[in-house]
Amino acid sequence: MVNEILAVLMIGGFFALIITGVPVAISLAVSGLVFGYLGFGDGLFNLLPARMYGVVTNYTLLALPLFIFMGVMLEKSKLAEDLLDTIGLAMGGLSGGMALAIILVGVLMGASSGIVGATVVTAGLIALGPLVRRGYDHGVACGVICASGTLGQIIPPSLVLILLADIMGESVGTLFAAALLPGLMLSLLFVVYILGLGVVAPSRVPPIPMIERDEVSRGQLAKRLVLVVLPPLGLVFAVLGSIIGGVAAPTEAASMGAFGSILLAAITGRLSFDTLRQVARSTLSTSAMVFFILICAQPFGLAFRGLGGEHLVQDMFRLVPGGLEGQLMFLMLILFVLGFFLEWIEISYIALPLFLPIFASAGVDMVWVAILVAMNLQTSFLTPPFGWALFFLRGVAPPEISTADIYRGVIPFIGIQLIGLALVFTFPVIATWLPKAIGW
Repeated sequence: MVNEILAVLMIGGFFALIITGVPVAISLAVSGLVFGYLGFGDGLFNLLPARMYGVVTNYTLLALPLFIFMGVMLEKSKLAEDLLDTIGLAMGGLSGGMALAIILVGVLMGASSGIVGATVVTAGLIALGPLVRRGYDHGVACGVICASGTLGQIIPPSLVLILLADIMGESVGTLFAAALLPGLMLSLLFVVYILGLGVVAPSRVPPIPMIERDEVSRGQLAKRLVLVVLPPLGLVFAVLGSIIGGVAAPTEAASMGAFGSILLAAITGRLSFDTLRQVARSTLSTSAMVFFILICAQPFGLAFRGLGGEHLVQDMFRLVPGGLEGQLMFLMLILFVLGFFLEWIEISYIALPLFLPIFASAGVDMVWVAILVAMNLQTSFLTPPFGWALFFLRGVAPPEISTADIYRGVIPFIGIQLIGLALVFTFPVIATWLPKAIGW
């Protein structure tokens, strides 16, 4: 009983450190080491090296820095900027056309890298000012940029899916295949919302003025669409197709994607030593942050298990009414609430390992559970006060955009994401059909 009390105190200590401003990775390591040592002494330190070695030598996780490199290269070489500008002009005649262009670029950028920050910052720098000048409602403009940036967390190759595959012991290719239809479905729900706004409240999402659109002829626009949109699209299909089709392992496909992004930058004349240096530094810092959190999560997870925390979780789930469905809904609620305060990496490596054995032992399809978790974690990027997409946009937003505009703008999209989550929960075939169809 003493150990279980220590497990609860360890969680409380972790949140206390977070609230006082201690970095998440340090909070994880300190709370895990202190309470683990109080619970079972030096034995914790004998087990830790093997756990940490397992993280840094995990072959699947090698895909993370490679996919990060691919996405950062598309951002730093201004290829993403060209994408947004070209698609925006092509769809600018519609009410909400620029917002639709941002969603499509979010899909392409998500399928290129899975990095929320790259998409939100790029779209915020390029599109937010023009959207406001063209009369877009400030909340709608902010909401569509933040929401489109989060699509990279569910549309493969997603960093979330790669880590979930490692946590849940599933194939990365299987999760990529399972997430494809839910990701596209969610994108379509965003599109429907914007089109609906264009019909119900066209003044909130006005089209690009005719004079501005006439500056580019149809022939020039068609040429730009071919030269700007098709190469990144081809890169995405090559990377995802090789993984889902079983031609290449995720790490191999990620390395070819990184090389392909360098080729695209070189072909378009955007590759320089300075660009390559910026991409390498950004990739290094992002990858180091991810792996540092993963390593610091090991003493926390090890201590929680050793202190009997898993039994506490299992006892708690037995009290939830509604059987397995009720327990799964309870898990979704816990993850959603945690998303207000924690990053997806901490949620994945702290909360999930505690809950997943319950569903695995009950024979629940873990691929379906993984997609539900991924869609839930995606929502955490939009939920205040610690939604990272909100922070990214606030950092690049012009002075006339207030924090209240950003928070107000993401609320409808949070609702849409919850609708998408409910659809996948109600109709598991949305997530399970494609993996089964291709024989994964």
